[in-house]
Amino acid sequence: MNAVLLSPRVLRSLLPAVSLVALLAAIFYLQPRAMSYLGLNLLLNLALPIAFATIAQMCVITVNDLDLGIGTFVGLVACIGATWLRDTPLLGVAALLACVAGYAALGALIHLRNLPAIVVTLGMSFVWLGLALLVLPTPGGKVPDWIRAVMTFKTPGVPFAIYASVALAAIVHVGLMRSAYGVVLRGAGGNPRSVARAGWSLLRTKVTMYALAGVFGVLSGLSLIGLTTSADANIALRYTLLSIAGVILGGGEFVGGRVSPVGAVIGAATLTLAGSFLSFLRISPDWQIGAQGAILIVVLALRVLINRLGTRR
Repeated sequence: MNAVLLSPRVLRSLLPAVSLVALLAAIFYLQPRAMSYLGLNLLLNLALPIAFATIAQMCVITVNDLDLGIGTFVGLVACIGATWLRDTPLLGVAALLACVAGYAALGALIHLRNLPAIVVTLGMSFVWLGLALLVLPTPGGKVPDWIRAVMTFKTPGVPFAIYASVALAAIVHVGLMRSAYGVVLRGAGGNPRSVARAGWSLLRTKVTMYALAGVFGVLSGLSLIGLTTSADANIALRYTLLSIAGVILGGGEFVGGRVSPVGAVIGAATLTLAGSFLSFLRISPDWQIGAQGAILIVVLALRVLINRLGTRR
């Protein structure tokens, strides 16, 4: 029994949760008042938008690609949500649907033309940013009341962000890791030839995953303005790197199919808490991005150490 618990596979799966608990314990030690409903709400205020963006990135990584445009895409959604969705709801909904369709078309283009996703999505990041500036040239706008009501809803026991994050992790885990079609979607990144031989369309699977990335990107942008109450084209530029770090921190790898929805959400929460932890240590905001990177490197180093211990056995 102990050998099973100490196996490299189990240790790797537990590492994201252990990292989150360790960081939370350190925050509680530095600031005991954080152990309250209000304290947790402040700590995890932005966890849900980052979690949505991380799941969007995970969908792309699942098919062995990398999305360098998710941050500006979230910014575009935020601008649409704070302007068109509030003033002309039908136009706003149509624009958001067009955004998801654009992501799906992006996946089709990458597959059909065999283009490097990292280059295409980097180019699209400038397109998303340009569109966001056209929709909202200067910071402003106002969030629709119903989005604000959802994001500020007071749930019993623990803040809404925790309930929503757990629900997000559970839904994506069941859909991607436990369903029959989820196996096909992951296989399209891990072993595309076998999936094609089995009669499944690689084009359809890639379009599906990119469309899902677009859906979660839209949810990220809308949940973000629900917290900030206004929008800006540059509001989520950091989400690109944070989403990649969240997937990797949560146990995912840059090898298609090797992802963990639960770990990705935990990774997003860990990165959110890391900002608060560094603030409590009175580290300058200019150094906080580097410090977050250092935390990621430490966790990855532990994962490599666990893998080496498993190999020696």
